[in-house]
Amino acid sequence: MEVLVFKTSVESKEGIQLLKPSLDALAGNGQWNFALDDCDKILRIKSRSIHPTTAQKLLQDCGFSCSELED
Repeated sequence: MEVLVFKTSVESKEGIQLLKPSLDALAGNGQWNFALDDCDKILRIKSRSIHPTTAQKLLQDCGFSCSELED
């Protein structure tokens, strides 16, 4: 299982609720989370098959910025 880590512009629980249906469909319920208390508003996704650009496009389509963070 791989963990993808992204810096995002999601700043609120309302933003997370907006993204929840799409992230659940992409990765599965419970396979992703946000760290809104982090300065980079981190999104982590556990996956075996999701390509980072797919997650980035999902957030961008919902109006949020998103960039992958390297290890």
